[in-house]
Amino acid sequence: MEFVNPDALVSPEWLHEHLNAPDVRVVDATYYLPHNDQDAREEYGFRHIPGAVFFDIDEICDSDSDLPHMLPSPEKFSSKVRKLGLGDGNRIVIYGNAGGAMAACRVWWMFRVFGHSDVCVLDGGLAKWGKAKFPLEKDDPTVQERHFTARMNNTLVKNMSQMTRNLDTKKFQVIDARSTGRFEGIDHEPRPSEKFGHIPGSLNLPFVNLMNPKEDYKFRSADEIKAAFDEADVDFTKPITVSCGSGVTASVTAFCLYLLGKEEVPVYDGSWAEWGNDANTPIGP
Repeated sequence: MEFVNPDALVSPEWLHEHLNAPDVRVVDATYYLPHNDQDAREEYGFRHIPGAVFFDIDEICDSDSDLPHMLPSPEKFSSKVRKLGLGDGNRIVIYGNAGGAMAACRVWWMFRVFGHSDVCVLDGGLAKWGKAKFPLEKDDPTVQERHFTARMNNTLVKNMSQMTRNLDTKKFQVIDARSTGRFEGIDHEPRPSEKFGHIPGSLNLPFVNLMNPKEDYKFRSADEIKAAFDEADVDFTKPITVSCGSGVTASVTAFCLYLLGKEEVPVYDGSWAEWGNDANTPIGP
């Protein structure tokens, strides 16, 4: 089978060919979990794709929330991305660096939440770009502020009250993108958590099963991705919501579902960072 929405995923060769196109903008969205000793912004300063701006999900977020990198207001998102030179009429290409690549999908999802559909992910990210011997640079690009019209698409986001109601209504399936050990409550969470386990009734599909870590986190083929969803007992005829630790790797799952034609898949933004620290939330099976 082929991807239904192949334009959401571009190759390093495509980007190299279109790098100087007037409507193309490139975003480095590399992000590492708190326990990782790598600094994404520092790495960006060492090397990045020419013209790329750095998108920090811990900065472009709801700074009033105690939860990590929750969605900002449309006004804040619009203000922040305008200053990065990202706006209406741009085709935005987002990448990450190897193990920090999962946030590329988070940023892809964020742009779609705020109404910008002409956005795609660079397959294999910075690692594949470098292996292709394409140019890199250290200097920050000169950015010209551009207008961005933010139109909030609430259908792409779920909150705790919606997730709680679904325990009874079962209107949508929930796919948890965390590792099986975290899903089963065996392994510890990377952030402090009062509870371990999963949302009752949710299905487990670790996001790494949709990518190939040995190939610089390139996405697997359409057949392989569909097989992974089938193995996790996901029913494509029913609505789906995705969850994870803090709404980042769940976006990888949402992105893969989009590639396969499931275009309106919401992310539970609070994810386990919220559910696992609330005294009233139940834990699986």
